[in-house]
Amino acid sequence: MNQYSIIFITTSNIKEAKSIGNALLKARLVACVNIVNCIESLFWWQGKIDKAREALLIIKTRKRLFSKISKLVKKNHSYQTPEIISFPLENIDPGYRRWLDATILKSH
Repeated sequence: MNQYSIIFITTSNIKEAKSIGNALLKARLVACVNIVNCIESLFWWQGKIDKAREALLIIKTRKRLFSKISKLVKKNHSYQTPEIISFPLENIDPGYRRWLDATILKSH
């Protein structure tokens, strides 16, 4: 059974992305956070099409930590309804898998 996932989280700006990423790393809930700055998002919000410039966090973690990660993100996020979505990680290089195993605290 696959125990790892990638989580996407959009934020209002790079400062918020770095703050949330650092909080997740310090809590040892994630192994790695990639931040993609200046993405253009188009979406439905409150009955109309809206747009925003955002930053995207791409997070590698254990599947079972999703609820803890979601709780921490919501506590530190400026959005009323932040995007927090998870995808299973498949076909992981064995060396990278060992690094994931060693990096994320097993006590969570």
